Amino acid sequence: MSIAQERRLVTAIPGPRSLERLEHKLAYVADGVGTTLPVFVAEAGGGVLVDVDGNHLIDLGSGIAVTTVGNAAPSVVRHVQEQVAAFTHTCFMVTPYDGYVDVCAALAELTPGEHAKKSALFNSGAEAVENAVKIARVATGRDAVAVFDHAYHGRTNLTMAMTAKNMPYKNGFGPFAGEVYRAPMSYPLRDGLSGAEAAARAIDVLDKQVGAANLACLVIEPIQGEGGFVVPAPGFLPALAAWSRENGIVFIADEIQSGFCRTGDWFASDHEGVVPDLVTTAKGIAGGLPLAGVTGRTELMDAVHVGGLGGTYGGNPVACAAALGAIDEMRTQDLASRARQIGSFVQGRLEALAGEHDVIADVRGRGAMMAIELCRPGTVEPDPVRTAAVSAYCHQQGVVTLTCGTWGNVFRFLPPLSIGDGLLAEAFDVVAEAFTATA
Repeated sequence: MSIAQERRLVTAIPGPRSLERLEHKLAYVADGVGTTLPVFVAEAGGGVLVDVDGNHLIDLGSGIAVTTVGNAAPSVVRHVQEQVAAFTHTCFMVTPYDGYVDVCAALAELTPGEHAKKSALFNSGAEAVENAVKIARVATGRDAVAVFDHAYHGRTNLTMAMTAKNMPYKNGFGPFAGEVYRAPMSYPLRDGLSGAEAAARAIDVLDKQVGAANLACLVIEPIQGEGGFVVPAPGFLPALAAWSRENGIVFIADEIQSGFCRTGDWFASDHEGVVPDLVTTAKGIAGGLPLAGVTGRTELMDAVHVGGLGGTYGGNPVACAAALGAIDEMRTQDLASRARQIGSFVQGRLEALAGEHDVIADVRGRGAMMAIELCRPGTVEPDPVRTAAVSAYCHQQGVVTLTCGTWGNVFRFLPPLSIGDGLLAEAFDVVAEAFTATA
């Protein structure tokens, strides 16, 4: 790899050249587009981002679970270069091309279940979720949509209604789409319920407030993303899937952040053998290029009239080429196995930290999708102030960390699966330093 896989700080973070560019950004980019770490990236690869000042930063965010195969992964680059040289766009709805069909074929093979499947491709996760709801409504003839506490599904009008957290995603942007109903999520740290008990509670709410006969679909992240990497108790997802099946409700797994080897399986639903009716994908699907998909049972996907699904850029040929390259990397490098190795290492480091710092109330996650929740010692009262301080320390020391959660008190760790063991260990040395320095 041409980029040295090491943390190297040659200036303060951010450095002078990044600060100059930040002034330029402030002049021309809308303030509503926020920035977590204001360093301008010049190149990236493996587990390292190199900024315009020459600093090498360890990447524990993967562009929010996007560069799962690593930045500029060789197979992704090769596929993209070949496609760009051939053609960049025709619009699949005007004149089709092989790449779109090949991605749909791969999704049919890789997503959970052995049933016949079809897909439609889009640009973003929010588009995928919105189209999954459209498909479910047409297929069932029903209107109501069930979602869960702490959920994040996107920033379009419908997906904002489906998203739980107000700031920064929803505040001031209403009114939102109707017929969206929210049920309690299984949150083991906070509810202490078994999966079966939590599912019964959610089903009771939906039965009483909506009625199963009125629900077109139930949409859930098998491991919640923006809401705090909440891993439901075992049995919660299977119980909801069974109830949905018994009542003709389309069970939609939002695998946008958890899919494509991130959790140590191809999809997080695989962990408990849950087979969704529809699966939404994006983020890690295309190695950094914008692509999303809805994959599901053929009879559901074909319920929509011809022309009812699509979009000018959906399934762009360059993005499809990138996806085929990324899937090739995942297969040949056995990145699901690598995610499990990373998860084992990170969990060990985080549990050791939790033993030393009582502000860490929970260690959770699966594979290379791990998190810690910070609360005031001895309670489950969120501590977003300490969370922000620890993250700021990591940034200053050249480690890119991300926070999340309804209360902003969760660290999520999403390293690229191409990161080396030594670099990963160094990153968590810095995380440990950050807890000591901010105690």
